[in-house]
Amino acid sequence: MTEPDTHVVVVGGGFAGVACAKRLAGEQRVSVTLVDKHGYHQFQPLLYQVATAELAPDDIRFDLEHMFRKYPNVTVRKAEAVAVDPAAPSVTLADGSSLAADVVVLGAGAQANFFHTKGASEHAFPLYSLEDAVRVRSRVMELFQKAADDPKLIEQGALTFVVVGAGPTGVETAGALSELIHDVMPHVHKHLAVSSATIILVDLGHELLGAFSSHAHAYAAKQLQRRGVQLRLGVPVSEVAADQVTLGDGTVIKTGLVVWGGGEMAADVAGHAGFSQGRGGRIDVQPDLTVPGFPAVYAVGDVANIPFGDEAALPQLGSVAQQAGKWAAENILSAADSGVRQPFHYRDKGIMAMIGRKAAVAEVGAHRHEIHGRFAFAAWLGVHMELLGNIGAELKTYVAWAEDFYLRPHHRSAALLDPSQIDTPRLNQDQES
Repeated sequence: MTEPDTHVVVVGGGFAGVACAKRLAGEQRVSVTLVDKHGYHQFQPLLYQVATAELAPDDIRFDLEHMFRKYPNVTVRKAEAVAVDPAAPSVTLADGSSLAADVVVLGAGAQANFFHTKGASEHAFPLYSLEDAVRVRSRVMELFQKAADDPKLIEQGALTFVVVGAGPTGVETAGALSELIHDVMPHVHKHLAVSSATIILVDLGHELLGAFSSHAHAYAAKQLQRRGVQLRLGVPVSEVAADQVTLGDGTVIKTGLVVWGGGEMAADVAGHAGFSQGRGGRIDVQPDLTVPGFPAVYAVGDVANIPFGDEAALPQLGSVAQQAGKWAAENILSAADSGVRQPFHYRDKGIMAMIGRKAAVAEVGAHRHEIHGRFAFAAWLGVHMELLGNIGAELKTYVAWAEDFYLRPHHRSAALLDPSQIDTPRLNQDQES
């Protein structure tokens, strides 16, 4: 059997990395090593649903070895990449070993950006990984149990939840928290006055879902307020402590949980390669997705600033990452055949956010036609179904969580709040490197 001509090391098992590896899977002239510190793909758009007990962790966790089991040219390596040598090229792992490559595709994803807010990295709960989502849910469970045991703790902020960030992550989390509190918790703590729980959404900006239209801003605000979410817009968070949040106007909010959805930045490995970094620490790339000066290194997904048309960079969306990962793979094959690479062309799926089970907003199509409610809900479903299909998830997986989310009675969410359902030991095992 002929040895592969090209060894590609793909860093990161997110949308971009998986899409790249899937396109190269089965190509006999290419061998692929997919490196991911968890060993599984996490379906990031639904992290907030795990955090609020609408889904179980296994509903959005997909084992990478299982995903590529049919492709002998793809090897999955559960390890953390900490640096890239673009000249070699090679990837250095946390254990000190290195992987030599002919081509490196860096799709390491993102992490929370606390913007140097005092105390945020120590006390806020980010929501950018499955581990983060499990921590948030465990904290919610803990706080409600403490309040049930000692209702006086409510006055000290035990059931006051602060969500930082008015983008899709913050809005979706605030809406889901509201439904958890008002629809699920009464089944769990029957003697606790859950109506005393408070959700406060804070953002420096003056509107929700800043990338959307003014109509969408108003719709989202109305829907959240109908769900009891208090909005504190136009004011920054100046400090986060273990039991309170201080806002820029001096307001102090006693709280038991601060969920941070206030922004993201590139994974640490992006800063350990000597590349030019732009906004959010992301790596600046050329239109063909290669790093300037290093044609054997590609950066894709949330770790990259991908130029497109008049846009300085495309947004950090699952559809952008997935398409870029596949495009990088196509360019790797094309470069090997003819030395020619094509500039990335993104097929815009639009933007959308879920505010609650019966409320969503979406802007779709080339002219960003805006839709609300059930039609936006359907668009949201369609995009997520395509993302799931492209990572190789079986249709039954999609149907299972879709039915759970939309059709299940609220007591099933209550069952998911049982600590035994969180599967923490398995999650920790998956994350060992």
